[in-house]
Amino acid sequence: MTNKTLYLASPYGFSEHWRLKLLPDFVSKLEFMGASVLEPFDRNSHIDISAPGWANKVANSNLNDLRQADGLFAIVNGSPPDEGVMVEIGVAIALGKTTFLFRDDFRKCSDSNEYPLNLMVFLGLPSDSWNDYYYSSLDDLDCKKKAIYKWLRNEI
Repeated sequence: MTNKTLYLASPYGFSEHWRLKLLPDFVSKLEFMGASVLEPFDRNSHIDISAPGWANKVANSNLNDLRQADGLFAIVNGSPPDEGVMVEIGVAIALGKTTFLFRDDFRKCSDSNEYPLNLMVFLGLPSDSWNDYYYSSLDDLDCKKKAIYKWLRNEI
């Protein structure tokens, strides 16, 4: 197993409760599986959000982390999912990054019957096995048959 880096795209850092109660479960699980996790809210916590230009600093920091990461793990809950997360997915797809999606939100948010989200999001996943890159439970992340487990072990 190699130490691959995942950029964790998530809206969970905007709420203190989510940042303290939900986000750590994802980071811990991915790190336990062998990934090095770039979590933007933690990595940008030193930026003073009351200072002029802070948003540009955060955006550029996130873009740099996306460029450096081997892959993207995106939490796409919401109807629609968070706009920033969707932009990060688009950037990852454009950069050719391996992309994994997580959604445990029961609401439908799709423009087709084939995919649970906007069809453009699935450009970053293999068309014949996108389900292997899509997760709906934190417990499924370490499933040996699914993509992230295999990817972290250089099996795909």
